Amino acid sequence: MRYQWYPGHMTKAKRMMQENISLIDLVIELIDARIPLSSRNPDIDELGKNKARLILLNKSDLADERANKLWMEYFRKQDFHVLEINARSGKGLKAIQGMVREACKEKIERDRRRGIRNRPVRAIVVGIPNVGKSTFINSFAGKACTKTGNKPGVTKGKQWIRLNKELELLDTPGILWPKFDSEEVGRNLALTGSMNDEILQMTELASDLISYLLLHYREPLFERYQIGQGDETPLSVLQHVCEVRKCYKRGQEEDYEKAAFVVMDDFRSGRMGRITLELP
Repeated sequence: MRYQWYPGHMTKAKRMMQENISLIDLVIELIDARIPLSSRNPDIDELGKNKARLILLNKSDLADERANKLWMEYFRKQDFHVLEINARSGKGLKAIQGMVREACKEKIERDRRRGIRNRPVRAIVVGIPNVGKSTFINSFAGKACTKTGNKPGVTKGKQWIRLNKELELLDTPGILWPKFDSEEVGRNLALTGSMNDEILQMTELASDLISYLLLHYREPLFERYQIGQGDETPLSVLQHVCEVRKCYKRGQEEDYEKAAFVVMDDFRSGRMGRITLELP
């Protein structure tokens, strides 16, 4: 299956970001901790050139704890400031203000020398669809100041949010890029919900996920669906899911599509355990 999704509004959103970047001191980039590289829009590095950078590994509670540590070290070596957060629960958010000061200390010191005091750091919040930008801003600000949703594409235009006297945020719509570097990147984005599910073949997508889990997270997969140890295939796992979750059509025919949605939902919600799909 070819994974690609780039609706027209994303071109407009990218143009808007380019027009506003001159106003920005800091680029705060949210990425999905389960797919840290696949969830990084390559356009952001060009957009944020010569700007202070802060990467937030969001949904870290859904990702493998050991992998999170490896990714933190990886981004530090790339000279990014980086934090592990969970925007929904608020974990890690208290450390952000201090990290913003650290990332922007040259700008703050430059303002001080010029006699400019109390000018807030202006940060742009960027990330792919459904990575949790709006949830992050709402949690960080302590109030519902942007719309949130569990599907990609909820934020449609730019919004400035004054958080406190030290920091202003520019929220932007989630954008992908026109052509993915590899099929693996597209598949990872599809697996974590950054594309519109309606354009995907869910049975094939779930089979790809199961293939990966059989190699790297066999125990959580088997435990979730009460599978005995054995030589399983994606098809046999889906058959187990049909049996355990009663996914049948009329006449007790197995409904593999329904089973695929069960597997995808269990993975995306974390009910299957903490799983990371790529390592540094």
